Amino acid sequence: MISAARAPHTGRLDALAVDGSTEGDRVLLTVRGELVRGCAQPLTRALAALPTGVAGVDLDASGVTFLDTAGLAALDTLSEYGHRRQVPVRTTGWRGQPRRVLELAGLDPVDPLGAALPAGLFARTAPAVAREHAEQTEQLNLLRLEIGQLRRAMDSRPVIDQARGVLMAAHACTPDQAWEILREASQRSNTKLRHVASAVTASAAPDGPAPPEPLRTALAAAVRRAGTAVSTAGRAPRESCGRSPARAARRAAG
Repeated sequence: MISAARAPHTGRLDALAVDGSTEGDRVLLTVRGELVRGCAQPLTRALAALPTGVAGVDLDASGVTFLDTAGLAALDTLSEYGHRRQVPVRTTGWRGQPRRVLELAGLDPVDPLGAALPAGLFARTAPAVAREHAEQTEQLNLLRLEIGQLRRAMDSRPVIDQARGVLMAAHACTPDQAWEILREASQRSNTKLRHVASAVTASAAPDGPAPPEPLRTALAAAVRRAGTAVSTAGRAPRESCGRSPARAARRAAG
């Protein structure tokens, strides 16, 4: 037997699927999908289709991917069936988010029907589930922000490495000194580091544009602070950090 309910957020027919099989005089129900509002209906239909004389029902919930407080009504449906037919009903295999909801509800996540369901279960559980959902959403947003920052950092890395090479060739400085020059120039000029690196790299090209005056001044100050040998910042407009990186790079190369 297979029964399904429409997902409340998409309207698809695969929110909940219930498969049934028999093992002797016991029935095994396998549930897959989301236990949400309305899920009790397909489960009720599946239970109603069971043959008479069933000695017990085992429900495998390992395929349940999401459970909300409205979905807890499925436990009431199963418990009611067991009391009406006077047969044991077990639900096992809970994991992930559904298992956590059962724990918040104060139920045994191994077999939540092993004891009588407490009164006011849904009303008592809803605030805790909503609070945890809000916390998980906040954590997810923080992770997305961190991933975005890491991606931007990865995109910026090549041009920053190129700018460090330009500064190393122009001023005979170490890689660490070149990094400090870029970082300090970024702070002094209130310019993003990748934009500083792009300006330095562009200025190293033949007839490349010099960085804007505020940035050029900040670079010159950063170079002086790093203790490298530089010219004054008032040289020709083409110069970067007081000296043409392209010219210095050519000299260093040959």
